[in-house]
Amino acid sequence: MSDYIVSSRKYRPSDWDSIIGQDGIVQTLQNAIKNDHLAQAFLFCGPRGVGKTTTARVLAKTINQAKNVAPNPDEDFAFNVFELDAASNNSVEDIRNLNDQVRIAPQVGEYKVYIIDEVHMLSQAAFNAFLKTLEEPPKHAIFILATTEKHKIIPTILSRCQIFDFQRISIENIVQQLQQIADREGISAEPDALHMIAQKADGGMRDALSIFDQIVSFSGTDLTYQSVITNLNILDYDYYFQLTDLLVANNIPESLVLFANILNKGFDGHLFINGLAAHFRDLLVSQDSSSRTLLDVGENIRRRYFEQAKEAPQTFLLPAIRLCNECDFRYKTSKNQRLLVELTLMQIASLTKEIEKKKN
Repeated sequence: MSDYIVSSRKYRPSDWDSIIGQDGIVQTLQNAIKNDHLAQAFLFCGPRGVGKTTTARVLAKTINQAKNVAPNPDEDFAFNVFELDAASNNSVEDIRNLNDQVRIAPQVGEYKVYIIDEVHMLSQAAFNAFLKTLEEPPKHAIFILATTEKHKIIPTILSRCQIFDFQRISIENIVQQLQQIADREGISAEPDALHMIAQKADGGMRDALSIFDQIVSFSGTDLTYQSVITNLNILDYDYYFQLTDLLVANNIPESLVLFANILNKGFDGHLFINGLAAHFRDLLVSQDSSSRTLLDVGENIRRRYFEQAKEAPQTFLLPAIRLCNECDFRYKTSKNQRLLVELTLMQIASLTKEIEKKKN
């Protein structure tokens, strides 16, 4: 076996500068350390894979370094940082052991930092056992709690913490990070391919890196848009561009044939109709320079949107989106789901004739 390390571990940020997409939080924490205004309890909330635990580790690492109390400037005070996974250590006994440990002052450095991940998994009794320690912690103890489900944490815990809400990482930031990693690994990556990975990751850097590794295993050092959509079984943009041209031209027969081909490739009708609604939405925002920033796609696909947007007027797109949404709403309860989608396509294709009638 080789010493292969997955990208999410290999390129995990180890300092403030390498944390992406959370600039406001990073700046606030750095200022707190610099001005010696550190709280004794933090709560990091947000979706998975956006840097909560990573930021907690960087904060824990730098708290003692900032005090410059070590004779060795490279001292990382690893023995002063304790991590507890509340998903598997959520009992009262686990918290009591933590409370006992907190009382002991650090032998080196000024602070002991306790990172409790997935803190929402603690039982009600464990939360109650933790309350007193969190309310009146020793001067040497700092707690960093991390969770994806803030609403599950009791208000008495929330009121004792400084709360930081982590946001999803933008597609642009994810693409930039993936491009840097591809360059380091000697991988040739198409921009459209990286954009598709970033979209699929839904704002999570860890998910993006996992998908990136998966595609690289599939395609080697040449990462293409086609390899991404093939490996992830994603419906290609090209289908939606073709279909929109047919619908705008009121070509019902070929529209139905194209939909049948999509179904034959194993794609779900519900996924298809939602994708078509998203495509119409992207065409709509492409029609005005002020809203084009909302279009999160690669440069090549962006140009195709701009070109097709000229052929699809708002009078077509708005009712088309409405019809797609109605189909989405009725899809799960429909007894003939394929016919429902086909009927929706026929109605959308008929919109251009209705528009012409109104003009005349």
